[in-house]
Amino acid sequence: MNERIAQYRDKLTGYWNHFSKKQKTLLISTIAIILLAVILLTIQFSKTEYEVAFTGLDSTDAAGIINHLESSGIPYKLGADGTSISVPSKEASRVKVDVGSQGIVQNGSIGWEAFNESSSLIGMTDNEFGVKYKSALNGEIEQLLKRMQGVQDAKVLINLPTENVFASPDEQEKASASVVVTFKPGYRPNQEAVDGYFNLVKTSVPNLPVENISLSSSDDTVLLPTGQGGQIGSLTTAVQENMALQKKFESDVKQSVRQFLAKLMGQDKVEVLVTSKLNFDQISQKENLVTPVDTENMKGIEISAQKIQKSYTGEGSPDSGVAGTGETDVSNYPGTDTQSGGSSSEESSSTINYEVNRITKDIVASPYVIKDLTINVAVEPPDGQQTLDPATQTAIENILTNIVGSYLADSGTTYTDADLEKKVSVFSQAFHNPDTKASGLSLSSPLVWGVGAAALLAIAGIVFLLIRRKGKKEEVEEEIPMPLTPEFPSINLETVTNENQVRKQLETLAKKKPDEFVNLLRTWLADE
Repeated sequence: MNERIAQYRDKLTGYWNHFSKKQKTLLISTIAIILLAVILLTIQFSKTEYEVAFTGLDSTDAAGIINHLESSGIPYKLGADGTSISVPSKEASRVKVDVGSQGIVQNGSIGWEAFNESSSLIGMTDNEFGVKYKSALNGEIEQLLKRMQGVQDAKVLINLPTENVFASPDEQEKASASVVVTFKPGYRPNQEAVDGYFNLVKTSVPNLPVENISLSSSDDTVLLPTGQGGQIGSLTTAVQENMALQKKFESDVKQSVRQFLAKLMGQDKVEVLVTSKLNFDQISQKENLVTPVDTENMKGIEISAQKIQKSYTGEGSPDSGVAGTGETDVSNYPGTDTQSGGSSSEESSSTINYEVNRITKDIVASPYVIKDLTINVAVEPPDGQQTLDPATQTAIENILTNIVGSYLADSGTTYTDADLEKKVSVFSQAFHNPDTKASGLSLSSPLVWGVGAAALLAIAGIVFLLIRRKGKKEEVEEEIPMPLTPEFPSINLETVTNENQVRKQLETLAKKKPDEFVNLLRTWLADE
């Protein structure tokens, strides 16, 4: 057995000594690299990868999650700040579901689940119930506020007054609430969000008016609802919207002018600058107008007419005297009159009812009225020209003048052609220098120096590889012996008596060694 081992050792030693020094170094290095790679891969694939499952935890929630993980035998890592917990990536989803289903994470607030906890066997006193109810109500409102956008933390204190059975609902004392909200870094609530906070607290507590809610942020900023003078970001938002509309209008005009002129002058040969002034005032007015239907005669439509005519005709009174002049006459009684005659009378009346146009207008003027507009255009001259020709420049100015005039038609101001021409400017300018186009990148460009350095390194690497390959080739040529030149059979005519044998030997020599065959023929011809 020992002899066999010695034989194997001798064989291995002989095989090892067979390699050169460079080959031994290369073999050892290869084996070492393979072993190192195997070790690193084993460590990489065998180690446990952790994934952050919970962040932003307070001490109570973190302790509850840790107890759950330890009881379940799940490994975990607690963050340096104590507010994050990492678990193995393969079990992260299951752990999140388990913790969420058990209600462990409460964000530091205890809600209605406080009543699910075991209490004393004899029941719960009124004071204990009241304390738990207030604590649970505070916790529920805190959890709702933390679900609002931008809210990182919230603390709520509700004050519920004692109910009086002898007082009417209007006479009952009102509840009150104090809320402190911590916003996420970089978040600034607008007035709509603040109104949402007030409405959430108001609807969560019975008999709680908005004026009894005190809401402030962690940086001692008092927040007010809209009804109490809250105007957070309203003015800023309106200004931003107006500026955005003005930029959008200028961008649209600029794009349309550039696209049109690019078709005439070519791409990348037109630059446009547009400035405008918009009126954002919104005007609302109401008009009650009464106008005639027939404007020529200034009359309305006859809807009803009434005409009444009366006439009377009669004769004179019978004979009678003077009233009360005789001795036997009654005083003031008409007597006999010898005079007689006829009488007549006429009476007429007309009533006509006219209907007119009654117009009621509620006019709301658009708040986006263009008050002023100017367009400045820079055009690159065609190739071979230093400036634009007057005809082209005049045509472009006319086009721009028509565009400005169409936009200012409803501005409320009358502009003459001379005024519109002042709002348009066209000038020629070369955008690209021919020398720059021809030369491309300058010699001082960092990109050129980088490319040059990379090229030098590549050339040096290629030269090094060629020299190294040439040295290896020379070493191989020195180690490998040159093969011996094969000997071909020569022809000895003195020992050959058969012509067939001579012919065969000559054919064999011509096939295998044509150069020697040619030299042999030349020698024979020279001898002859």
